[in-house]
Amino acid sequence: MRTMSCIVAAAVILGLAGCASPKGVLLPVAETVPGASKVDMLVATTRLRASDPQEFYSGGRGPELSFAQFTVSIPPAASRTAGEVQWPQSVPGNPATDFVTLKADIIDRKQATAWFSRTVRTVPQRRVLVFIHGFNNRFDDAVFRFAQIVHDAGTPVVPVLFTWPSRGSVLAYGYDRESNTYSRNALESTLRTLASDPAVGEISILAHSMGNWVTLEALRQMAIRDGRVAPKIRNVLLAAPDVDVDLFREAVLDMGKARPSFTLFVSQDDRALAISRRIWGDAVRLGAIDPEQEPYRSELDKSGITVLNLSKLRTGDPLNHSKFAESPEVVRIIGRELAEGQTLTDARVGIGDRIIQVTAGAAAAVGTAAGLAVSAPVAVVDPRTRENFQGQVEGLGQAVSGTLTP
Repeated sequence: MRTMSCIVAAAVILGLAGCASPKGVLLPVAETVPGASKVDMLVATTRLRASDPQEFYSGGRGPELSFAQFTVSIPPAASRTAGEVQWPQSVPGNPATDFVTLKADIIDRKQATAWFSRTVRTVPQRRVLVFIHGFNNRFDDAVFRFAQIVHDAGTPVVPVLFTWPSRGSVLAYGYDRESNTYSRNALESTLRTLASDPAVGEISILAHSMGNWVTLEALRQMAIRDGRVAPKIRNVLLAAPDVDVDLFREAVLDMGKARPSFTLFVSQDDRALAISRRIWGDAVRLGAIDPEQEPYRSELDKSGITVLNLSKLRTGDPLNHSKFAESPEVVRIIGRELAEGQTLTDARVGIGDRIIQVTAGAAAAVGTAAGLAVSAPVAVVDPRTRENFQGQVEGLGQAVSGTLTP
């Protein structure tokens, strides 16, 4: 009863319920418009096929892994705001102003494997990006959000969406959590299949919210079964992870020393994770830790895990739960680093070097050295770049102060 009260309060106070998209929003339109962009993606899902063919997949649990191939059209740059998914107000959508699909095919495993093998050979360095969405996501939510991330990141990868059976309802937190766990074997199988393709160069994983749980479970299982995580899985980015801190620690240990590089995106003002913490009996959620506080700072340094603290970053999300996707700067940084084939903890070109280029403009606008500390929206906690980043902040602050001194 207490859990239900928390969830209902969340829906009322924070407005989580929102407005549903029109039915059939994923039905393909006849053509797009000049200047629009296209994102082709493979979908692997444990969702049940929807009884209404306009919906493709429901929030029910499917008996086995199934596949689809979607092509999403994104409006021309002059007609959209980076970081946003522009939903059609009615069906069919207008490709000049809305996200729409040009292709939406349910395919079998053999067709999915053929599409993937053919497509990965056309991508520089043959890189793959797998996205796992979070709580309260319908099928169309997942498709359009991933298309937005890939487009705005400018990432030359093969996009693979793994979507698990979320009800798409704020009142279904318990169901979603169990559906998430239900999907761990299927995600492990999907990742193993992708990694076994000889054409694949490397695989990166981006998970959001509750999707981090199934991601960690799948990687942990793989490590236990095979003795290690597949070597081609190089980077794992965990955005706003709705995961118990202690369970994360155990999962990482189980993966062993040859685990992938991990990057956490955290925010102490994440209101969704604050509610989740109450639901889970005040257990600290990984996505809301302060990485500069102990014991987290020491543990993260020892593990070599990079943290991007987005607490000061402001986006249009009232819950502060999707900052990683809604901030154009952060999405571009992710895309650039992955495209260059470097982990986010690379000592040669640290993530701190990238972030300072974004925050420096904001500091100059404020016009004072102190303004940099206030306006810099992203803090980096990475044992390989921490000192370098702090040195750049101090140096830039002195330079700004010098220009203002009479």
